[in-house]
Amino acid sequence: MNPNDPKRLFTLERTRNIGIAAHIDAGKTTTTERILFYTGLIHKIGDVDDGNTVTDWMEQERERGITITSAATTCFWTQKSEPGIDKLHSGIKHRVNIIDTPGHVDFTAEVERSLRVLDGAVAVFCGVAGVQPQSETVWRQATKYSVPRIAFVNKMDRMGANFEKALNDLRTKLRANAWPVMLPIGQAETFRGVVDVINQKAYVWPDDEENEKNNGMVYQITDVPVELGAAAKKARQDLVEAVADKDEEVGNLFLEDKPVSNILLKQAIRRLVCKLQIVPVLCGSAFKKRAVQNLVDAVVDFLPSPLEIPPAVGQDPDNEEQKIEVPANDHEKFCSLAFKLWTDAYVGKLVFFRVYSGKLSKSDTIYNPRTNKRERVSRLMMIQADKREEVDAVYSGDIAALVGVKNIITGDTLCDEDLSILLEPPSFPEPVISMAVEPKTKADREKMGEALQRLAEEDPTFRMKTDEETGQMIIQGMGELHLEIIRDRMLREFKVETNAGKPQIAYRETLTKPAEGEGKFIRQSGGRGQYGHCIVSVEPLEKGGGHVIENKVVGGNIPREYIPAIKDGIEEALTGGIVAGYPVVDVKVEILDGTYHEVDSNELAFKMAGIFAFKEAMRKASCIILEPIMKVELRAPEEYQGDLIGDLNRRRGRIMNIENADGLCVAHAEVPLEEMFGYATDIRSLSKGRADYSMEPSHFERVPEQILAKILETAKK
Repeated sequence: MNPNDPKRLFTLERTRNIGIAAHIDAGKTTTTERILFYTGLIHKIGDVDDGNTVTDWMEQERERGITITSAATTCFWTQKSEPGIDKLHSGIKHRVNIIDTPGHVDFTAEVERSLRVLDGAVAVFCGVAGVQPQSETVWRQATKYSVPRIAFVNKMDRMGANFEKALNDLRTKLRANAWPVMLPIGQAETFRGVVDVINQKAYVWPDDEENEKNNGMVYQITDVPVELGAAAKKARQDLVEAVADKDEEVGNLFLEDKPVSNILLKQAIRRLVCKLQIVPVLCGSAFKKRAVQNLVDAVVDFLPSPLEIPPAVGQDPDNEEQKIEVPANDHEKFCSLAFKLWTDAYVGKLVFFRVYSGKLSKSDTIYNPRTNKRERVSRLMMIQADKREEVDAVYSGDIAALVGVKNIITGDTLCDEDLSILLEPPSFPEPVISMAVEPKTKADREKMGEALQRLAEEDPTFRMKTDEETGQMIIQGMGELHLEIIRDRMLREFKVETNAGKPQIAYRETLTKPAEGEGKFIRQSGGRGQYGHCIVSVEPLEKGGGHVIENKVVGGNIPREYIPAIKDGIEEALTGGIVAGYPVVDVKVEILDGTYHEVDSNELAFKMAGIFAFKEAMRKASCIILEPIMKVELRAPEEYQGDLIGDLNRRRGRIMNIENADGLCVAHAEVPLEEMFGYATDIRSLSKGRADYSMEPSHFERVPEQILAKILETAKK
């Protein structure tokens, strides 16, 4: 049965959903921009350095020359029929949905949620640096979601570019079964084109000036240059052997010593890519506009359509054990996953979703199993970076956006009411850095809450909370750049100005020895006065004991009705200790004795007497300050172990244990929170971005004398 709806413009077989992902600065956005130009979507090529690319459309992205959000774009590609070149889909128009993802480690969440909904990925590598730290992270994320991928070694025109090194990195660092389907002709300034390993032909572009005039559109297909002939033949032989190892059809021909045709070889590579058993490697230079067309051909040839990947699997909301498959088919019930929310200045809240099965038309009703709510679809859009095109219907395999729907968060399943299913949402890491923000003016105060709320809805790794002790608004994120962008967006999109600072640390005070204190509150002012008098004792409790207040008064020296007032006074005094005004913990207080006056005694007088008595006892009890200690887990390649452990020791950290496995070092330590500010940035510079860490509160410990002076100085200000 044909899975395609007769009204859809591009069948499922002719649809590709791909992501372009890599380390920061490997050239993802430039590659996307070139693809959009060659597919006819844009008529003038933009550049990241000039800040005029299609997919980097936020002001912050254009200023910094980095990608922050994943931009979704749709384009169309027809493989050209070229003499001597065999292609799988010559002359057939395909639709390619591309998501350009960020490479900066602070925006990992964007990559995570994009890969969750893609069918294939192009991993871009820098020809000079090879596999970089963030490439490893992205590769791991793609493996986690079983995303088939092809590799593109970019920047072959740069000084120091080395295709062999990049290929070797892929095999050793990423343990990929990587085989070149293209070889470079020349490297660095001599890079002129590529050899097509399967077809044994060369694509040659003219010199830089001429090529720039033609925008890389004019090239020649020639025989393989003589000096590369042997290397090209060997590369094809190696490729056939690698495919024969894994694919039965090619394996049989190989064993019988029969030739393997180009088309057959491409079909076999495609099957293996879909099964995640091989990674074809291409090369080129997106900036110099060479070999990008070959990359789009490879996307169509090797990456799967929605029909060629395993169907999405969800679970029954009422029975987690029961798994439900969602095949890519327009005639099935509608099922999709909301993978991103975005607030748009013109149309309001956009919900990006990937359709797995069925179709959705305007005015249909969608159901959200998480909230058990139904909602009517009023507007549907296809997005081309920051341009929007309204459509009447979307089909399985499409990536589109809904406008004006409420109560949807990242990871929600949106489906037909008769289909009860929950798809697995993308998972996100916990925030690692926090910062205190406060509005600059009173007008900003009202707007700040709403702005933060909307930004938190869009970004699952951004959290906010009010610190109950300091009253500060604390925002948390994946790194300092992440929080800087959040503040910048508050200013530009919501017109909220904020001041930011280090969050205050919640120190505590406690006592080291038992003591007694006496408190009197006596006022005579003519007429009725005030009279309260009590004696209390304090003693330390074990760590984590909180505080305990007991009444030990006997013989009615203090009438029973005044005891709660004394307790209130002591509770109030506990919130601000005598050393630096921090809350007092781990203390037991006993009310021992006191006196009262028949006329002048009242609750207020005894409350004040309780405060005075407690403070006096604390002065005699040798008080100290405690600081919060964090439990830190550090993960890094072994070669950085020495530097990172040394850095933890410098931060007054205690190393609890270190484990080494598979070239990775995992260290557990206890470090004071005061020393952990800026750690996210430092750890990245010490390990070239290859280490990461997580931390959680553990306990409180006494502050060393040299740090105490600093704390007291700050408290006096």
